Amino acid sequence: MSSSKLRVLPLGGLGEIGKNMTVIEYDEKIVVVDTGLRFPTAEQMGIDLVLPDFTYLRGRVEDIEAIVITHGHEDHLGALPWVLRELGLDNPPPVYGGPLAMAMARSKLDEHRIRDVVLEDVPDGEVIEAGPFDIELIHMTHSIPDSNAVAITTDVGTVLITGDYKFDQTPVDGRPADMARLAELGKDGVLLLCGDSTNADRPGYSPSESRVGPHLEEVFSRCEGRIVVTSFASNIHRVQQVVDAAAALGRKVALVGRSMRKNVNIGRSLGHIRLPDGILLQPRELDDFNDDRIVIISTGSQGEPLSALRRMAHNDHRQVRLHKGDTVVFSATPIPGNERAVNETIDRLYHIGCDVITTADAPVHASGHGYQEEMKLMLNLTRPRYVMPMHGDFKRIHLHGQLAESVGIAAEMIFQGENGLPLELDENGARWGDKVQSGMIFVDGVDIGDPADVALRDRRMLSADGIFIIVATISEQDGQSVVPPEVIFRGVPFVEQADELIEEIRGAIEDSLAKAARDSVREVDLLQQVLHDDLAAFVYDRLKRRPMVLPVVVEV
Repeated sequence: MSSSKLRVLPLGGLGEIGKNMTVIEYDEKIVVVDTGLRFPTAEQMGIDLVLPDFTYLRGRVEDIEAIVITHGHEDHLGALPWVLRELGLDNPPPVYGGPLAMAMARSKLDEHRIRDVVLEDVPDGEVIEAGPFDIELIHMTHSIPDSNAVAITTDVGTVLITGDYKFDQTPVDGRPADMARLAELGKDGVLLLCGDSTNADRPGYSPSESRVGPHLEEVFSRCEGRIVVTSFASNIHRVQQVVDAAAALGRKVALVGRSMRKNVNIGRSLGHIRLPDGILLQPRELDDFNDDRIVIISTGSQGEPLSALRRMAHNDHRQVRLHKGDTVVFSATPIPGNERAVNETIDRLYHIGCDVITTADAPVHASGHGYQEEMKLMLNLTRPRYVMPMHGDFKRIHLHGQLAESVGIAAEMIFQGENGLPLELDENGARWGDKVQSGMIFVDGVDIGDPADVALRDRRMLSADGIFIIVATISEQDGQSVVPPEVIFRGVPFVEQADELIEEIRGAIEDSLAKAARDSVREVDLLQQVLHDDLAAFVYDRLKRRPMVLPVVVEV
């Protein structure tokens, strides 16, 4: 072993499901594995995307030898355009991954007009030399093709990041995970295993993806009207199985949702999806066919606000209007945190008169993440010296640690971490390092910002208690009010007493201005601050609420 330290620093993906990002650091050089994002929660109002806080990398741009993407899902790839732009595009590091992940990355970077970045398809088993790192991608099975584990070897030892995986023995594409290579790595010696913890709470083995197809065909055969199937747009194998089931029953297929169309086109160009001649319809052609001849494949399985299915559920979709007799099949399960949005969408579909089929009604989905027995198999194949569970909330990380103990790994060799806490490894063992800045940064439109951004705080305040706008006109000579103040309010819940309260507020404004005039307060900025404080206190005293108060002072 070398005397240098190897640092493994998770910046996202621990204590949460999503925004996966891990920094591997050795000999003053860095490899970044995954640049993921997650979608905002209900209280993050107006926020479009949530990225990992990669402040740690901003001062280390020249040290980054490579960015490696395990697979093409948003929670592993989606932040790449922002990461590259924020770190600077003068000399961007090369990006490596499987062919599908790199095709999706190219599409994303093109949307952001980022073109001078090297994106390199890496065949399984090929070793990339990047500074002091040897990087190898190992084929795994997941709910998207070209998924890989990443083995990063330095003089200290090998770190294996599993990415998202399951041990599916009968995958749709006929390519099971490369267990032989995992076993070879285990025989040679894995220093640290950073493993997927998503299904650490589910006993047994996950069902094979190939089992979903026959169940979809069975469900379709019972439907008399149109069928809408919603799944992740990136779940290309699932799309293939929906197409196969539709073809077997003589139905045409329409793709709805921008990301669905884009990913299917990428999948077709790489040979992952095969569509029978003449099976595809354009959404505008749906009215030309009887309902019993149509299957629609749509985005929106997670209840995303602007997704195609959500718009259909609210009768707000340009091309598809749902009606009684349609059947909507949810070929996905809600990501933890999305349950409410999914349930609201389902309820709206019932209101329209649709039949809804979820995984509770039929086995129309298979998780892309291995269950407990598969996690034990990963541990036994690779036989790591140390284990750091990743990709999960703290409960799942804890359960993954228990699974590692159950297969014989000593408790002191298992490190249950959190974002921003680096694990340092050298010839003397492994230990936690000093915590670094981590957390979230927000994307609002195309701009990114700090989670403590005042705009988000203001949005919360507006949503909770509304806003008062106060316009006061004063004399430039003596600061006295010259016309009655104007009071405008929105979203303040006191309609039944509005007229009376507005008169009282006008009186409070006059009193505040008179007091300021007596105290010789003349500067407009100071006057606005005095008005804000006095009016906020008055409104809280009357309403026991804290609406936003925006005073405007005009001198004449």
